Amino acid sequence: MYRYFGELLSRSAGSALASGCVDSALPVSSSLMRVRHYADAADKPDDPNFFRMVEGFFDRGAAIVEDKLVEDLRTRESPEQKRNRVRGILRIIKPCNHVLSVSFPIKRDNGEWEVVEGYRAQHSQHRTPCKGGIRYSTDVSVDEVKALASLMTYKCAVVDVPFGGAKAGVKINPRNYSDNELEKITRRFTIELAKKGFIGPGIDVPAPDMSTGEREMSWIADTYANTIAHTDINAHACVTGKPISQGGIHGRISATGRGVFHGIENFINEASYMSMLGLTPGFQDKTFIVQGFGNVGLHSMRYLHRFGAKCVGVGEIDGAIYNPDGIDPKQLEDYKLQHGTIVGFPGAKPYEGNILEADCHILIPAAGEKQLTRHNAPRIKAKIIAEGANGPTTPDADKIFLENNVMVIPDMYLNAGGVTVSYFEWLKNLNHVSYGRLTFKYERDSNYHLLMSVQESLERKFGKQGGPIPVVPTADFQARVAGASEKDIVHSGLAYTMERSARQIMRTASKYNLGLDLRTAAYVNAIEKVFKVYNEAGLTFT
Repeated sequence: MYRYFGELLSRSAGSALASGCVDSALPVSSSLMRVRHYADAADKPDDPNFFRMVEGFFDRGAAIVEDKLVEDLRTRESPEQKRNRVRGILRIIKPCNHVLSVSFPIKRDNGEWEVVEGYRAQHSQHRTPCKGGIRYSTDVSVDEVKALASLMTYKCAVVDVPFGGAKAGVKINPRNYSDNELEKITRRFTIELAKKGFIGPGIDVPAPDMSTGEREMSWIADTYANTIAHTDINAHACVTGKPISQGGIHGRISATGRGVFHGIENFINEASYMSMLGLTPGFQDKTFIVQGFGNVGLHSMRYLHRFGAKCVGVGEIDGAIYNPDGIDPKQLEDYKLQHGTIVGFPGAKPYEGNILEADCHILIPAAGEKQLTRHNAPRIKAKIIAEGANGPTTPDADKIFLENNVMVIPDMYLNAGGVTVSYFEWLKNLNHVSYGRLTFKYERDSNYHLLMSVQESLERKFGKQGGPIPVVPTADFQARVAGASEKDIVHSGLAYTMERSARQIMRTASKYNLGLDLRTAAYVNAIEKVFKVYNEAGLTFT
């Protein structure tokens, strides 16, 4: 029933870091490609192994930052020993530490029996617990969960969330199962994870992903809390993305989409980057297209629309729609809830071609991986590609975008809003108190006392001959006078996290002269942070 792989691997002869030579088809910039002899992959099929694709991006970042890591080591070791140490730790970071594969039976509603496959990959325990979503899809494979788990490690590092990376998948199409059957599958998968130590508040904390949401997370928390962890007061911290009644947090559902918005906002308001693209800063005159109208696509569309950008196209697996005059997100959401599809939406016309290639300023791929390849990349008209999904751009496409002066805001930064707010929920569960509860009334009373103090000061100065001097707060202050709610705190924390991480990426891109290659800048940041943890903690039993 179990296939358990402990994979703390060195990549033997294939390790680029071991040889010190990182040849790759991945782009940095035209000059860097010439210096590092990146191979031209035009003659290869553009369907790379997902995990190897992520490892290739990692190799590129490692090649750039390796010399600095050696230089920054403050030890008595010789230069050769320092380089060996750096390369050794980089080799430790790259592979997945553990992969669990399970098969289990369920009895269908019609009486038939079926065997379901599921996987959980833990990429790194440099920080614990591991963190990453659970997806339900027929495309799930060991390779996919390993790739997504490694992305989670780097994603958490980029936004300074102290988790290792993990990912899980169950190989089913949830549309083919009843709610009762999905509950059976979810609860059984939780037990299988728990039996092998792949779930727990301090071990491994799943979250929603494709085709899972609050409902599934609630089933997982309930199963874990009522079985293996029935004596653990922190049991409900074993998973995030739960309903509020089960220990969830306000703002988690929209977190990833809101993070996508903040990520785009930080770069689109940066005049230096917009001048590289020939665009003006700000959202006001920008159009955008969303591929994938799920949780991430919907909320990204909603926030961009609210701040002045115009959605001209939306693509789904069963069709695409386009309207150069704009598509209203609320109307489209209501239509999809009613009809189960965006096809036939009266506020737009069907789009016959590839919606990714339609005319717009910002393209948001928020569906599956490897959607932008060398076959369609030359025809992409957008100047900004905002990766709402994980791994939507192949290395060949990435190279083409850099050559065509297109800015790709990478997935490992842009869709980190979900794990950031999951971190806030996890902390809430461990603290057993909601954000703001202890200070809400004190802040409200303090603000009212402040207004009264100003009023009394003015009356002492000018007198009250005409009656009391009114002190009228501004609309913004009035909205905040009652103190910060949990949602306010979550939204503020997310916005701050995305802004700080964007500044770090910009500084790194400038330091290494990477131009528009934000992905490499993000990987360099992640590698530096993970390396520092391993180096300062030391390695046991080596």
